[in-house]
Amino acid sequence: MTKRNAERAISRTATALPVARPRATKGRRPFLKALLTGLISIAWVHGVSAQPAKYPTHPIKIIVPFAAGGGVDAFARLLGKQIEEKRGVTVVIENRAGANGTVGANGVLQSEPDGYTLLFSAATHVMAKQVMSKVSFDPVTDFTNIARVGEAPMLVVISPKNSQKTITEVVEDAKKNPTQWQFGVSAIGSPGHIATIAFNHLAGAKITIVPYRGTAPALTDVMGGHIQLMIDPVIALLPMARDGQVKALATTTAKRSQLAPEIPTAAESGLPGLEFSSWYGLWGPKNMPAETVAWLNTAMADATRELAAAGRLASLGIEPVYESPEEFGTFIKREVARNAELLKAADFKPM
Repeated sequence: MTKRNAERAISRTATALPVARPRATKGRRPFLKALLTGLISIAWVHGVSAQPAKYPTHPIKIIVPFAAGGGVDAFARLLGKQIEEKRGVTVVIENRAGANGTVGANGVLQSEPDGYTLLFSAATHVMAKQVMSKVSFDPVTDFTNIARVGEAPMLVVISPKNSQKTITEVVEDAKKNPTQWQFGVSAIGSPGHIATIAFNHLAGAKITIVPYRGTAPALTDVMGGHIQLMIDPVIALLPMARDGQVKALATTTAKRSQLAPEIPTAAESGLPGLEFSSWYGLWGPKNMPAETVAWLNTAMADATRELAAAGRLASLGIEPVYESPEEFGTFIKREVARNAELLKAADFKPM
């Protein structure tokens, strides 16, 4: 209530009160004026001192900028459910796919910075400006970094129609027969895309990179032998590798994954230095209140810790990460700088 509205309301109330009339007409106006001023002061003080309820007071919406059923979506839903159970607040997951994740990101960017509309995405988000020519936002400076909660190794797989069993064998044949080799990538700017560029750079190869609209169509072409290679998060590729629909050559980690200890690292398979991971985080619109960011960071860290302890993340091939918003911001800047250098070395032009 504004002061002017308070004055009007109190004035109406005051004139309706059965005020005892003093015998002397001379003192009537000062008396009423004093009464009215006092009532207005009380109303104004109470209006100013009333504080909003602590965050959160109603459901939180988390936008996942990819289709339902993928790794990012699965992780977001696990975290949302855990927060609901432990914090007693409703968390709604909304899938808003399109334009390499930028449609969902734009939806969050244009919302109020009150902590009730958030973005849960993967490493692809921070590379949008580097790999796309028409992006209306800067993912590094236009969002509030809230929490990085997990990372997952990636897998290098080959079509079952190819005989090669190691990266060394792939590189040797690709250098002899470059037109017979192609890499599929699930999305431009994704960790798999960056790792694929690094593969060519480290191997001194020129394997053609073919972008797809998602993991599923690229993986289908690898299984069918239409393209030969792919690098993508272990959560997406490992089930197919274990079913024999693709062959796993290596993980992109410094040490073997606990989820698949039988698969060698890239270094063991013949390509030292190929160390990349997919990672996941939570963002909000720019200029969110510090106390809201702190609440969300703690809630996400607690949920991640509880899921990890229950073994729910290991089954997805995800390693938990606990970072403050400041640490998350530092990580993003370092990640973008490294990947930008790789893109520049590969003479990549934003699409």
